[in-house]
Amino acid sequence: MPRPVQPPRSPRRDLGPAAPSALALQAAPAPTRRQRLRALAGWLLLAAALVLLDQATKTWVLQQLAYAQRIPVLPVFDLTLLFNTGAAFSFLADGGGGQRWLFTGIALAVAVFILRWLYTHTGQRLLGAALACILGGALGNALDRLLHGHVVDFLLFYWRDWYFPAFNVADIAITCGALLLILDEILRSRRTRHS
Repeated sequence: MPRPVQPPRSPRRDLGPAAPSALALQAAPAPTRRQRLRALAGWLLLAAALVLLDQATKTWVLQQLAYAQRIPVLPVFDLTLLFNTGAAFSFLADGGGGQRWLFTGIALAVAVFILRWLYTHTGQRLLGAALACILGGALGNALDRLLHGHVVDFLLFYWRDWYFPAFNVADIAITCGALLLILDEILRSRRTRHS
C-alpha cells in the first residue's frame, strides 16, 4: 500500500528567543521598607569605610610631614602635605574663609540627596556603589573643613615642570563614584535601547 504523501515542510524560521511567559512579564514586587533599609545600611558601611580610610591617611600625613614637605616615591609621584581652602583644584581658595561653610553646606546637602537616592534605588548595585563612593568622599572632605578649616591633600603627580593639583583619598572616591555613575548610565541606556 503506498504511503500518503506529506506536503513539503516550509523551512523553519528562527523566531529568536521564546516570548516571555505572562509570569515573567509581571513586575518584581517592590522592596519592603526593611529591605531598603538593609541595602542602605550596606552602602553606608562602604561610605563609612571610605571616610575612615581617608581620615586615617590624612592623619598619618599630618603627623609625618611638615607643610609643603615632599617625599619622592616615584619619578612622577611625591607624597606632600598641602592645604586646600577651596574646592577641587583650589577653586575659590582665596574666598576669605566663607567658602569653608559654603562647601561644607554643599557637601551635607549632597549627602542628604544621595541618601534619598540610595534608599529609592536599593536594587541597583552599580548605582549604589557609585553613590556610596561619592558620599564617602564628600563627607571625608567636609570633615576636614569642619576640623581644620581646609582640606588636607597629599598625593602629588607631576611630569617635569607640569603638576597635577594635589589630591587625597576622598577625591579618589569621588572620582571613582563619578566614573561609575557614567558607566551605570551608559549600561542603562543600552538596556533601554535593546528592550
